[in-house]
Amino acid sequence: MQNTTQTQGSDTSKQLPELFQLLQPHLKALDAFLEQQIAAFEPEIREHVAYSMDTGGKRIRPSLIFFSGWNKNSEVDEKLVRLAAVVETIHLATLVHDDIMDEAEIRRNRATVAKKYNNATAVLLGDALFSHAVYLATQFPTTEVCRDIAVSMRQVCTGEILQTMQRGDPNLDMETYFRVIDLKTAELFRVSCHLGARLAGFSDEYVKAAGSFGRHLGIAYQIYDDMTDLFGSQEKIGKTLGTDIATGKPTMPLILMRDRLPAEESQALRDALAGKTEADVPYWLAKLREMGIFEEVRQAIFDEIAKGRAAIQSFEDNPSAAHLRTISELLWNQVDAL
Repeated sequence: MQNTTQTQGSDTSKQLPELFQLLQPHLKALDAFLEQQIAAFEPEIREHVAYSMDTGGKRIRPSLIFFSGWNKNSEVDEKLVRLAAVVETIHLATLVHDDIMDEAEIRRNRATVAKKYNNATAVLLGDALFSHAVYLATQFPTTEVCRDIAVSMRQVCTGEILQTMQRGDPNLDMETYFRVIDLKTAELFRVSCHLGARLAGFSDEYVKAAGSFGRHLGIAYQIYDDMTDLFGSQEKIGKTLGTDIATGKPTMPLILMRDRLPAEESQALRDALAGKTEADVPYWLAKLREMGIFEEVRQAIFDEIAKGRAAIQSFEDNPSAAHLRTISELLWNQVDAL
């Protein structure tokens, strides 16, 4: 299985630099559009909006939009740029709110909005960003965009609420874990691919397939993000390992380990996740590797990516589908590098 996985993950990886070079004009147009949006806000909060619209992010969701709606001439499509701005603004709003709930002080090597201003301002600024995203969505000639975006926003917020309610719950099951990441992460990936393909005028069949690809890629991405909290080196990952254990956030690796430990150790982990005892983070990190959890979670990510690729497999003559498959290599290679 290991050899098969690595072969599948390396067949188009050499195309990645060229593909992202093609994407640069689209991302540049997006950054310019987002900068223009600052003037749409009231003068009193433009400074705050500008700070929250930092261009240092990965722009994963906009990239999926551009690839899902890719045309043969690689021309920048204003419709896709506007859609990318809608989705990215929603994503930025969620980050502003996440940092409040997590009491985070640093994001992308600078103070969070909550730290720079205050929590109350950050809450309302996130709301203002959400509102502006809906405003931009209403400017499309079809109501489908606004409808789908509104539903996605609700689902993302629902996923965040569920995750907040379940923090510190040592008995969280795998079904609920997947439900949360499907809502809070995979939904924006799905709607990015779905609407990107729709605005490009592709067939209903391909629009549905692209959405399925995005959903599975989003699930894979969140599992990967959770895994990086527990595996790898702090220097490579760029954050302290084991914070999910210390803050009582059950993720796939921790759920698997909890359910396979002997009763006494399983209870000790439950108590740590519930905050009843101080978590011995180094011990649990070592236990995860000892039990082979890393390989199982790694394979779960590869399986989700494979499901996404399968959804668009019959559309390989479409340049959009070919680009989506190639972008999935980025995540596959990141997992391989852990």
